[in-house]
Amino acid sequence: MTPSEAAEPDTAVIIATSGSTGEPKGVLLSADALRASATATHKRLGGPGHWLLATPANYIGGLQVIVRSLLAGTTCAALPAGHFTGDLFAEAAAPVLREDGPRYTALVPTQLTRILDSGSAGLAAARAFDAIIIGAAATSAGLRERASGAGVRIVPAYGMSETASGCVYDGVPLDGVEVRIGPDERVLISGAVLTHGYRLRPDLTADALVDGWFRTGDRGRLVDGRLEVLGRLDDVINTGGVKVPAAAVERALAACAGVRDSCVVGLPDAEWGQIVAAAVVADSPVAVDDLRAAVRASAGAAAVPKRFEFVDALPLRGPGKIDRAAVAARVFPTVG
Repeated sequence: MTPSEAAEPDTAVIIATSGSTGEPKGVLLSADALRASATATHKRLGGPGHWLLATPANYIGGLQVIVRSLLAGTTCAALPAGHFTGDLFAEAAAPVLREDGPRYTALVPTQLTRILDSGSAGLAAARAFDAIIIGAAATSAGLRERASGAGVRIVPAYGMSETASGCVYDGVPLDGVEVRIGPDERVLISGAVLTHGYRLRPDLTADALVDGWFRTGDRGRLVDGRLEVLGRLDDVINTGGVKVPAAAVERALAACAGVRDSCVVGLPDAEWGQIVAAAVVADSPVAVDDLRAAVRASAGAAAVPKRFEFVDALPLRGPGKIDRAAVAARVFPTVG
């Protein structure tokens, strides 16, 4: 945007995002949308409180921590930019934890994992927060169990820049937010938290916003009124004519002992069209045969990865989101 190009009407901030497609977009958010999200968050968590900013403020999750603090009339503390450790988290959290009333922060799963791994000061600080929102990427069942066992109160959140940050907390929409599932299993969202479009892209705006509903790129289902996100619509692997959701394979792998994280991608193959491949981060030695058996039992024979690679860490983009394109290019570079 150049100085001569005024922002679209009612725009308070423009959040730069590429989503999962890699196409740069500017998400337009009004002050009303930001305020609606922050107000609903405080109501769900237990009232306005004191916040620690622990993720970059140029992403919607970090920006909302600042907005929530402004609405609460408090001043948020901030974690210094750079490498994240449990000790640095504890140091940054100290002034927040000295305050009376609710104390909150928002983290991505990678940060929470490092806190749980570090123990000592970082874990003690995490336990002292009344709630820690976990967003930007899915919170695995294993990570939930670790946090609960360690006495850390987390609130897994689902949302995106287009919904002014998390709009579904632990499966339940915030007040003023509605969720429904489209005929293609697409998650649809409406409410005052929504974006009013994309910067200078009326074509993208018309495709994403239809009759007051935002068409996400995620598959989901509603079970007893709670949203379960099943993965990205574009993360379905077509192998030998069978469609395999990458998220279903990742859930099966996450349930295996020793598996900390995984990313499943489809790789081009002359015989199968695509093959299922899994990059796995393990805390301890894991037998590939056990992983295959777990996936077969949970997701079916077609979903069993034909290739496994064990890695120390998965490449990330943005605030803690796994970069699937980078996994395919870096972990499996010889496949073509």
